[in-house]
Amino acid sequence: MARQTGIIKIKGTIGDLSFLKTQDGHLVREKGGISAKRMRSDPAFRRTRENGSEFGMATAAGKLLRRALHQHLQQSADNRITSRLVQLLMQVKNYDSVSVRGQRNVGTGILEPAAKEILKGFNFNNRSSLNMVLVKPFSVDELTGTFEIPSLVPINDIKSPEGATHVSISGLVAHIDFGLGIFSVENTAVVNLSVNDSLSQNITLSPLAMPSGNGSMFYILGLRFYQEVNQVQYVLANGVYNALSVVAVS
Repeated sequence: MARQTGIIKIKGTIGDLSFLKTQDGHLVREKGGISAKRMRSDPAFRRTRENGSEFGMATAAGKLLRRALHQHLQQSADNRITSRLVQLLMQVKNYDSVSVRGQRNVGTGILEPAAKEILKGFNFNNRSSLNMVLVKPFSVDELTGTFEIPSLVPINDIKSPEGATHVSISGLVAHIDFGLGIFSVENTAVVNLSVNDSLSQNITLSPLAMPSGNGSMFYILGLRFYQEVNQVQYVLANGVYNALSVVAVS
């Protein structure tokens, strides 16, 4: 796909060329390609159909995970979250050693420990990764879903952006059943701190209950920055600096 240059950018179709605006800028592509009917029936495209089937299932798995975290992603996700997540889930489905080609899926692949490691550390907001914002070691108890950040000193251990006065720290445990397409989420309490606080404190975040089911558990920790004006805290810069990351998967 070619990139448009020059002062005047075209959008629409001229002859066999389509001009469009994307996240990557103004692009142009040529019309044509293989017909949908041939793609569905021609034996020569069997592998293409298999790849397409698995890509579709990985896309559905990514959508399910994003639906489960919708409330949190509204202020803590970048504009490429969908494609980045699907790319990772395509790697996860490769660990499915049971299903035939074309039917390999995330729900089976994620049962392998190595597949879980792929998702560990995934940042939903690529503009602000958790390990860059929170420089203090932390842990999570996968039996209780409790996050621990010992001896946190906000002014030293949290890299807050310019203009931020406060930060909220929270965790969640999400049960995702990719096979059945269902989920349940339990949130921890939210701890709100001044970013200039120099006192050391132990942060403990526990959900009221643990989600149940036969799927996978995602343990996720997030930080959200605010600016206080007249005793009211406002989310800073539309969430550009907020961090949300997968800490563990079981």
